[in-house]
Amino acid sequence: MAYRQDISHCFGDGLLARAEYDRLLAQTQPRLAQLAAARRDGNLPLLQLPDARDDLAACEQLAAHLMRDTSALVFLGTGGSSLGAQALAQSVDLYRPIAPAAQGKPDFHFLDNLDPWAMDSVLSDLDLRSTRFLIVSKSGGTAETLMQALTAIGRIEAAGGGKYIKHHFGVITEPGDRPLRRLAAQYDIPVVDHPPRVGGRYAVLTAVGMVPAICLGLDPVAIRTGAAALLDPLDPEAGAVEPAAIPAAEGAALSVAAARTLAQPMQVFMPYGDRLERFAMWHRQLWAESLGKQGKGTTPVTALGPVDQHSQLQLYLGGPRDKLYTIFTQSLAGAGPRAVTDDPDLAWLSGRTIGDLADAEQRATIDTLIANGRPLRTIAIDRPDAPTIGALMMHFMLETILAADLLGVDPFDQPAVEEGKQRARAYLAELGG
Repeated sequence: MAYRQDISHCFGDGLLARAEYDRLLAQTQPRLAQLAAARRDGNLPLLQLPDARDDLAACEQLAAHLMRDTSALVFLGTGGSSLGAQALAQSVDLYRPIAPAAQGKPDFHFLDNLDPWAMDSVLSDLDLRSTRFLIVSKSGGTAETLMQALTAIGRIEAAGGGKYIKHHFGVITEPGDRPLRRLAAQYDIPVVDHPPRVGGRYAVLTAVGMVPAICLGLDPVAIRTGAAALLDPLDPEAGAVEPAAIPAAEGAALSVAAARTLAQPMQVFMPYGDRLERFAMWHRQLWAESLGKQGKGTTPVTALGPVDQHSQLQLYLGGPRDKLYTIFTQSLAGAGPRAVTDDPDLAWLSGRTIGDLADAEQRATIDTLIANGRPLRTIAIDRPDAPTIGALMMHFMLETILAADLLGVDPFDQPAVEEGKQRARAYLAELGG
């Protein structure tokens, strides 16, 4: 197993009721059987992706196009079209605000938020002659992404590169008559298909994640192999699926038990170390958009250790008991630069590495939350390599689907989001032009 999940600290006096959890875990069995059949029959394409290989040649081709003579690669997309790729990039230290470009690698920029000053700053600072853009929109009509794409094309044209537009861009979108696809056809920009039956927030194992992964130097087969290992127990030929053998089923039952036990329930996802910060952000969208319906769901909260020990831990320990905690730990001891000092008052730090201190702090946070009676799940990771990140992503996609079933909501739609989109388009029309 690429990681180790421990839920034992969630039950007891003042915590979650074990009987409620056991009942919910047993209720995941029919849905697990349905998912096993769907994996066999192809009724849920998400479950076929870990074993797929026939789409990777097109992903490799688009990645090679984008990386040819490239000084910077800018990813244009929002939500599920960007967060998974960001999580993959961060797992190999190629995307952090404080990290310089790796030697021999282009700069990687993820413009997932529509901010006019950030867009202008990035486009003004880059050498547009050797800058490439990957535009991702499942629907092909995402307003934010289309605005970014049109702006980037305009800058390339203004810089005298109008006849070379197709060399600067790549597109991932669904087949059919879509605005983004028509834009790509206008400039002869290469396009890779987004699978129509895989929702955007579940799309990290499609080209949406695999093209960036290849550009970043990650092995897409290793990512998918890690994800496939999570689905191995969903083998309809092996008989009934045992929920207790599925870590994601345990997580779903735990989360719904918390939703029914805690007042105004929230879920805190707190990885230790920068390399999983964007993974937590990816999960936040997946969980919130999939489960927040019909007055149900739990509010996902992201935190980052050790830094949020200073900004959040006081609330977690002294505030309301309305949170289920998931702490992601890494093997940190011995990692990083070593401190050297002759000051006797700092002898406890001398000779220690940054990883030694971070490891001690993650252990201390876990023990302190447990000692203060907070329900806490730990997920221990040796290192977030390609198979591990693939396994974790499949775990939480599966956990989300199972939690939705227990809550009685559809994990694949987002009806409330559409109202805001329609209002934004109406307000934009009021500007005239």
